[in-house]
Amino acid sequence: MATAEISAKDVFKLRKQTGAGMMDCKKALQESDGDFDAAIDYLRKKGQKLANKRADREASEGYALAKVSGNKGYLLVLNCETDFVAKNEDFVKLVESFLNVAIESGATNLQDLLAASIDGISVAEKVTEQTGVIGEKLELSYFEVVEGATVYGYNHPGNQIATLIALNEEVDEIYAKDCAMQTAAMAPVAIDESGVSQEAIEKELEIAKELLRQEGKPENMVDQIAQGKLKKFFKENTLLNQAFIKDNKKSIKQYLGEASKDLTVVAMKRFSMK
Repeated sequence: MATAEISAKDVFKLRKQTGAGMMDCKKALQESDGDFDAAIDYLRKKGQKLANKRADREASEGYALAKVSGNKGYLLVLNCETDFVAKNEDFVKLVESFLNVAIESGATNLQDLLAASIDGISVAEKVTEQTGVIGEKLELSYFEVVEGATVYGYNHPGNQIATLIALNEEVDEIYAKDCAMQTAAMAPVAIDESGVSQEAIEKELEIAKELLRQEGKPENMVDQIAQGKLKKFFKENTLLNQAFIKDNKKSIKQYLGEASKDLTVVAMKRFSMK
């Protein structure tokens, strides 16, 4: 099999995404024919401890904004080309105006929002118009809505990360806020085990088994140990099972149980620019 030609730009991109060494990244991309997802799996199978880059979506520059209205939470992202524009007051006001239109129009998805009206034109047309005014390509790339009895939207300082949390019962807002901040800090991939795709589970098991075999573990023990590692994955990567960042002696599920035995998270959204 011919070795894929890998550009320095691709190597740097994978390094930035994973934190792995340059030569390791180059080797991973070559072995994976330039496929980034496959390259990440290759690095993990080689025992690399990769930087956590999980997010609902990833983008270069822009502004993420979460806001709650009634029993609904809204999260919107407007992308641009430079952080200079992302910090510009007019750009921030534009993001806020789009979010207000989303709330007022009752938009439930990105397509609805782009078709909604603002200043006599559609939001999509407004984005194009402002691309000309600001001088950078703008893209309204992400929009999500959650609904629940208690809802909280968290905007991390700098608006590069934003999260939404919806709970199933009316409780003190602090419980939703703590979950939203936990989601921002710890980047869970799902609310609980049931939210993790079968594909992701199989991938984790495959990587765990490969590492165990490399360590020389007996084949008859590999499956059992791999299942234990999967439980650890769920504990570290699903919100309800994660250790609460304010008190790591309890899980988020246990923390919510202090307010009500049936209290749980029914919706979670997270966006990170980086």
